[in-house]
Amino acid sequence: MDADANRIGSAPVRLDKWLWYARFFKTRSLATKLISSGKLRINGEVTSKPHRQAQIGQVLTFAQGPYIRVIRIDETGKCRGPAAEAATLYTDLDPPTARKTEKEMRLHYSRFENRLIGSGRPTKKDRRETTKLKDPVF
Repeated sequence: MDADANRIGSAPVRLDKWLWYARFFKTRSLATKLISSGKLRINGEVTSKPHRQAQIGQVLTFAQGPYIRVIRIDETGKCRGPAAEAATLYTDLDPPTARKTEKEMRLHYSRFENRLIGSGRPTKKDRRETTKLKDPVF
C-alpha cells in the first residue's frame, strides 16, 4: 500500500464530481441523478447521497447503459480532463463485454418500438413507458 500512502494528501472530491471527472457521465447532473436514485453502491452498500466523498480504494458498482460497472478508485483527480487522463483515475474490475454491432443495436431497438399496423398513435402512457425502458437512469 505504499502507492496509496503517497496519494493520501490528495483533496477529497464529491462522488458525483468524481464520476464526472472519470468520464462515466457526460454531465455532473446525470451522475447526481444516478446516485440520488440509489443505483450506486460503495463497497457493496447502497448510497443515495451525491455529496459523499470519493476515497482512494473504494469499489463503486453502478449500471451504465446495458452494463454493470465495477470500478476501484485509484486517484481522486482535480478536474475533468481528457479521456486518457480520466482512465488513470480508476481500475475497471469487471470490464464490459464486447459491445453489440450497430446493426444488432438497430435490430434490437426496431423490435422494441415495432407497433402493429392500425394500432394508431401511441398514447402518453405508452410514450412514457417507452422512454423509461430506453433510458433506465431516469
